[in-house]
Amino acid sequence: MRPATQRYLQRVGLGLCVVALALGVAAGAWKPDFIDRFDAFIYDARLRATMPGTLDERIVIVDIDEASLAEYGRWPWSRHHLARLVDILFDEQDIAVLGFDVVFAEADNSSGLLQLQALATGTLQDNTDFLEALPSLAQELDYDRRFANALRDRPVVMGYYLTSDRLGHRTGQLPAPVLDPDATGERPFNATTWNGYGSNIPMLAEAASQAGFFNPIVDSDGIVRSLPLLARHEGKYYESLALAMFRVLTGMPEVRPGFPEGVSFLDQHPYISHIALEQEGRSMHIPVDHRAAVLVPYRGPGGVDGNTFTYISAEDVLAQRLPPGMLAGALVLLGTTAPGLLDLRATPISEVYPGVEVHANLLAGLLDGRIPVKPDYAAGFDVVMVIGSGLLLALALPALGVWSSVALTLATLSGLVAFNTWLYAAQDLALPLATSLLAVFAIFGLNLIYSYFIESRSKRELAHLFGSYVPPELVEEMVREPERYSMQATDRELTVMFSDMRGFTNLSETMAPADLQHFLNRLFTRLSMIIRHERGTIDKFMGDCVMAFWGAPVQEPQHARLAVLAALQMRQAVLDINAENRQQQLPDIGMGVGLNTGMMCVGDMGSELRRSYTVIGDAVNLGSRLEGLSKYYGVDVVASASTREQAGDDFVWQELDKVKVKGREEAVTIYTMWGLASEHTPEQLEPLECWNRFLHSYRSQDWNAAREHLRAYAAIGKNPKLCELYEAHIQAWEAHPPPVDWDGSARFDTK
Repeated sequence: MRPATQRYLQRVGLGLCVVALALGVAAGAWKPDFIDRFDAFIYDARLRATMPGTLDERIVIVDIDEASLAEYGRWPWSRHHLARLVDILFDEQDIAVLGFDVVFAEADNSSGLLQLQALATGTLQDNTDFLEALPSLAQELDYDRRFANALRDRPVVMGYYLTSDRLGHRTGQLPAPVLDPDATGERPFNATTWNGYGSNIPMLAEAASQAGFFNPIVDSDGIVRSLPLLARHEGKYYESLALAMFRVLTGMPEVRPGFPEGVSFLDQHPYISHIALEQEGRSMHIPVDHRAAVLVPYRGPGGVDGNTFTYISAEDVLAQRLPPGMLAGALVLLGTTAPGLLDLRATPISEVYPGVEVHANLLAGLLDGRIPVKPDYAAGFDVVMVIGSGLLLALALPALGVWSSVALTLATLSGLVAFNTWLYAAQDLALPLATSLLAVFAIFGLNLIYSYFIESRSKRELAHLFGSYVPPELVEEMVREPERYSMQATDRELTVMFSDMRGFTNLSETMAPADLQHFLNRLFTRLSMIIRHERGTIDKFMGDCVMAFWGAPVQEPQHARLAVLAALQMRQAVLDINAENRQQQLPDIGMGVGLNTGMMCVGDMGSELRRSYTVIGDAVNLGSRLEGLSKYYGVDVVASASTREQAGDDFVWQELDKVKVKGREEAVTIYTMWGLASEHTPEQLEPLECWNRFLHSYRSQDWNAAREHLRAYAAIGKNPKLCELYEAHIQAWEAHPPPVDWDGSARFDTK
């Protein structure tokens, strides 16, 4: 055999080996994870390239956004707000269908009705006037019933979620299943199965006409590409939120499973190929995969600025800022884009994508009758593509030169991609492509290696042939300013603030629960506005405490100064609120603020069920400890030395002490803030000199001089509690002198 023929056959043999291996992968005999990941990447790129990117005016998202939360408080809201929202949408806007991408799993007791009913059987059981007024009050204050009445006899679809865990936890009341094989004689079929659920309270579940689950299917890479249309629980089948809304809109057609041709009736759990919606002799088929799920036909970029769906703030609806009938005939989804409520999904479009818009995209696809599907013959299609492209290159490339081989390979790749994209865009078929593309790359690569490394002994690198393997995507930047925000955890120097309200107990004893809630919302709104105005990030609300930090996600070199300015304005806000309280004969409140600057870990943290953008680290813990010390020293602001140093010279500071807090052996110098330096005259600063002389004498253990300076400072009338505290310290040290190595610090062994 001639050497040229031998080399040709050797190269053909290498190509056929690749084809055989690829056929095994395509047929499912062996499929490594990277093939699935590559196919997912191709699907995502193809989806983004073929999205219409136009506004769908049929679907409107009423958004529980940051403005709504700022106006009506943290979620969940009192349900009389939601009842009013429903009334406005149907009565004034004349919408067609309303779907809730939220669940109401607990009763709303925020109105105080339970307390009134307890009084009726207790303290006020003999009060005739009270007992006569209670029924009318109950009607007004039963917020769940008001919400239920607003839902009743209207085209409303409630939302709920299904779960799977060892114990099968269940809350609320499930709707009636759309399919019950035991009752209808239908044969069971494969679908995503769950053993628990979190649904709405019975009063709301019974009032609404329909309900649908809003669970997505999260792929192994964390991306939401599919939504189940039907899911199974205890042998019964339930419908998704989007399908339920579509059925309500189209007159409630009956749901029937559609089995593929050739499936034996003896199969215990056959797969369905489609869902049939049947009504008055007409039938609509929705193709589904083996999980009774569909691929989400994403239309374009997500979010308020994505221009794919109209977003309207819930606050604007409640404030009745919309012209009457503006939403007439619209399908409305109530959901949230607020990062704090954590209904953000990773999708092929973006890693930070509103969960409610995922359902909106599927609903739009149902309305258009265009749902991408991976058909049951996808594996066979993959085999055909591998055979066709693989044999062509395996036989042709060994006979061609380098540049001709490159041209044929590129033409084959282009043909595969173009054909696959056409099937997706024109026929809604999501068919695999990774195996045939990799087979093409592998055959071309092996031929090039053989040509250059074996025949020519060339040392050329071939890594670029596998350029289709892309690195992991960067973390998506945040929604409002994507060019400046990152959710990735990093170590960064920041300033953290803990602010706790003093006198809350006294206030709560003098106010009704609803009034107390209104007061807290008003207080937190003012404090939140101040923090945001000074470019701070609100981390969380914890009871009557606010946690915030400066310097992330947007880097801010003056983070310490801005945090101190916020504390100064918060102090004034509390004074203003106290002035308002006095007019209502309510007790004053106080505020304790702890500020610390240092290295912290900031980023998106938590579990898969609940996450938040937050800070952690020793510097954060110290900030919390400093807030607790404010009450001990009788001041409203306690800041660490690092915050004082970085805040600059615009403020007047008084050194309070050196402290060793729980968990730290190193003493920290702490300060309180008097205010802006520009607002203090030299005469007003003279007490600081007296105080500094006291501290010097105190730390020098010159107790007589320290007592003299302290009493001189006390005579000025500033912070009597601080003076009493140090007077007690001096007496204690005189009775029991400090150790020889005492550095003048106080130790705190409790939080």
